[in-house]
Amino acid sequence: MDIKVLGTGCSNCKNTIALIDQIAQAQGVAIKLEKVEKLQDIMGYGVMSTPAVVISGKVVHAGGVPSRDKIEQWFVPSV
Repeated sequence: MDIKVLGTGCSNCKNTIALIDQIAQAQGVAIKLEKVEKLQDIMGYGVMSTPAVVISGKVVHAGGVPSRDKIEQWFVPSV
């Protein structure tokens, strides 16, 4: 699973990365986690507030640290 965290490096962005990584490891989900800090790249996703999370090219969250429950839902296989 390809996950990108969009943000300029603030504490919320760092907390988001750490939380995603922690939950993925706890659930045994293999992810590729990437930080995107260039403002031009962030704007390319149409995101106006950070941190934002992009999974497989789709923005799934923007504006604050996502909740643990929300992140866990990203790792549930769709039927």
